[in-house]
Amino acid sequence: MNRMVKLLLLCALIAQAGWAQARQKVTIIFPTRASQTWPLYIAKEGGYYEKYGFDVDLVFGVHPTAIAAIASDQAIMSPYTLEQSMQASFRDGSFIMLGQPYKKSSFAMMAAKNIPNIAALKGKRIAVSQLADAPYNYAVGLLAKAKLTPRDVQWIPVGAGAGARAAAVEGGRAEATMLTAPEYYKLEGEGYKNLANIATADDIYAPSMYLFKKSAVSNNDIAERMIKAHAEATKRFYDDKKFAVDAYVKWDPSQTRADIERVWDEYSKMGAYERVPYILAPAVQYVLEHPADAQSAAAMKAYNWHQVMDNKVVDKLVKEKYFEALFGPSVKLEQERKSKQAFR
Repeated sequence: MNRMVKLLLLCALIAQAGWAQARQKVTIIFPTRASQTWPLYIAKEGGYYEKYGFDVDLVFGVHPTAIAAIASDQAIMSPYTLEQSMQASFRDGSFIMLGQPYKKSSFAMMAAKNIPNIAALKGKRIAVSQLADAPYNYAVGLLAKAKLTPRDVQWIPVGAGAGARAAAVEGGRAEATMLTAPEYYKLEGEGYKNLANIATADDIYAPSMYLFKKSAVSNNDIAERMIKAHAEATKRFYDDKKFAVDAYVKWDPSQTRADIERVWDEYSKMGAYERVPYILAPAVQYVLEHPADAQSAAAMKAYNWHQVMDNKVVDKLVKEKYFEALFGPSVKLEQERKSKQAFR
């Protein structure tokens, strides 16, 4: 090996060591052990965070843990549901939403065996983790399709986690609850009724946001690098079923591999993870038209959401043809369509 080759190898090793030392230590809070956070698992296990200069500590914390952690600079971001992100940002203008990486979960209204349809839930009990949380909001959307209002049912708060909601139905404390895949598979297998699923309701928007604190991402490229890491994890999800399932099971060992493979099939088919993560105006409008908190509904509609939502990072990546280079020419029509729908 001549001296020039040795010198080049040495420079490469020095650069690699310097890059490793320069990695930015950050915490990301994921608020649910569900498909919403799957790309984070892949980004962690696939080295995509490291590729973009991050040393990420992934930490689970139910709502409102992530809100408090981001506000206090204890976490850099969270993949939070749109309605909860909007509620937090409305109350505290220090937050910023910079992308919409996830369309919606396969989220089913599971009911007792003697409940034939949504309309039959009138006067019945529906278990939620807490009032105005995501399962509550999605349940309200499904009830509306049967011309039922939130006042037509009884809401039973049971605490955090899908397990508690499922147990409420199995134990007879409630007649129904909202559960994501794969949690609802178990109840289906036991004969409980799957009354409806928001995955098949195009008029129910339930995306997640990249929620940051403004001061943490101003005058730097943190958000851009984070979006790139998750975009590449999303590509890995669609391209590599085995790796995606391995990552999920590692981060949620309570699930069986067979169930997660079934979830992958379902989510891959429905395109659950956005390749071009624009915040979409129809999704924002849906939340404004279906407020969880009736007292603040009018004020939220009057609020200037441009203060806390920004598609400029995604616009920049589109202009630079980043998504076309990553996903191929097939993404171009998707880019154009979503750019027209983007919140401006």
